[in-house]
Amino acid sequence: MAPPAATETNGYAFSGYTDTSTPSIKSDKLSINGVPARRSKAPPFIGGLAAHTCSDMYKSSIAGQPKAKRWDHRITEESQSRQPSSLKAAGKYLSIPGLVSLGGGLPSSQYFPIEHIDVKFPSVPHFSEEETEALGVIKRIGKQDIANDKSIYDLHVALNYGQATGSAQMLRFVTEHTEIIHHPLYQDWGCALTVGSTSALEIAFRMLINRGDYILTEAYTFSSAAETARPLGAIWVGVDVDEEGLLPSSLDLILSEWDPSIHNNKPKPFLLYTVPTGQNPTGATQSRQRREEIYRIAQKHDLFIIEDEPYFFLQMQPYTGADAPDAPPPSSHQEFFDSLVPSLLSLDIDGRVMRMDSFSKIIAPGLRTGWITASEQIVERFVRHSEVCVQNTAGTSQIILFKLLEETWGHAGFIDWLIYMRLEYTKRRDNMLFACEQYLPREVASWVPPMAGMFHWIQIDWTKHPSFGQKSVSDVEDEIFHAAIDKGTLASKGSWFRAEGGAADEIFFRCTFAAAPNEQVRIGIERFGDALRDAFDLPGRISNGLSNGSTH
Repeated sequence: MAPPAATETNGYAFSGYTDTSTPSIKSDKLSINGVPARRSKAPPFIGGLAAHTCSDMYKSSIAGQPKAKRWDHRITEESQSRQPSSLKAAGKYLSIPGLVSLGGGLPSSQYFPIEHIDVKFPSVPHFSEEETEALGVIKRIGKQDIANDKSIYDLHVALNYGQATGSAQMLRFVTEHTEIIHHPLYQDWGCALTVGSTSALEIAFRMLINRGDYILTEAYTFSSAAETARPLGAIWVGVDVDEEGLLPSSLDLILSEWDPSIHNNKPKPFLLYTVPTGQNPTGATQSRQRREEIYRIAQKHDLFIIEDEPYFFLQMQPYTGADAPDAPPPSSHQEFFDSLVPSLLSLDIDGRVMRMDSFSKIIAPGLRTGWITASEQIVERFVRHSEVCVQNTAGTSQIILFKLLEETWGHAGFIDWLIYMRLEYTKRRDNMLFACEQYLPREVASWVPPMAGMFHWIQIDWTKHPSFGQKSVSDVEDEIFHAAIDKGTLASKGSWFRAEGGAADEIFFRCTFAAAPNEQVRIGIERFGDALRDAFDLPGRISNGLSNGSTH
């Protein structure tokens, strides 16, 4: 089965999702152009110190849509016992005109030793480093910009304590963005900012998983997710995958045939963790049909889904070979939206999906900022945990993102940036694939071109190794790994990502095309190919007049 093309239409972006199993949606969905009109009809924006905020202040009210399913039967005792922070809750009174606050612990901003911050951003559509150097926009973030009527966000607010939901300024933006892209199908959805997806995932696990519970995920999964859950006592169950990622038939079979007597007397799992787009580590992308099938199985078995989607906007055109011209950019935002495989959130009518978005892969990971989208109940429990844990996303990160996304680019410019990122990563993906075609021995190495994300998943046929039957698969994997290191290339072992841990009966390596320059990627793949030839006693490569190791 071929992987889904990024050009596969989602069928819902602006024309309405037409699956008869879901309710209809009003035709006046929020669009980028509709944001100013929406804001003009809203109550006055309040974004002062520790301003109380929630997504209901910024999203559409969709009459006739269902409310989310309740998850009381899945929320852990730890999470259920959390009460609202008394001090955070008092923040709602700070907006009262003339109120003298003697009740909180907010320090005076006059003692913040930062008067202003200057940040230079790319201007639309001049996004490259060279263009930003020449044409970039410098934004000054001052301490008293709100009082001086220069902005609705300043250092006086950003550098002080804030709400666990995130600032009103950034929550408004991500709520509008979520509605523009995903158009959730039930009434009581909302967002909350996070300190990146790893922190969000740890909170979600503690909300939903008790010690000894099982979690479903792809057979090969994001290693940090596994390492986050295991100390909490969770046990991973790997679901078979193919070129499109998680296999619905395997998921259904595991749940239908679950036998508590051979699983520590535990009932069948109710939590599915999945990375549907550009899955880490395999690079697989679930098609629309695949996502619909997974969602139906989730309904059948009453699963709750954590949809981890850092690579959602890095969906690419199909790889057509080294000599093919670069894919043209979408002709409009509409065409870009239509090219995206729809999210599980956009298919969710029950409120059984918690989606995790992140700025890490599309802006910068050091900002440690992302957001979740889920039902009101799940968001409220998430915020209760955040209040006594991370407290809130760093104010400096929030205000820098606000200055970039709100005051410099706007929603339209942000989409232009995402289109730019898609094209740039497509070029990087193509460069790695071309290098693989040139340098890897096809006798033992095979792969499926990734359709999204940052990773290329290479399978190695270890049955052709000279010591097959004498060495274990782990020993052969280790031999290849160290041979590549000796040649000067680091590639991640596939065994590091096995959901269930333990020995495997197959060998994969994960290579990223995200960080190194294109020429370094080419060199790295060439060295990896040389390491494979050495490990498998294959003849040296002769290609384009170059023999093994002749270039370095």
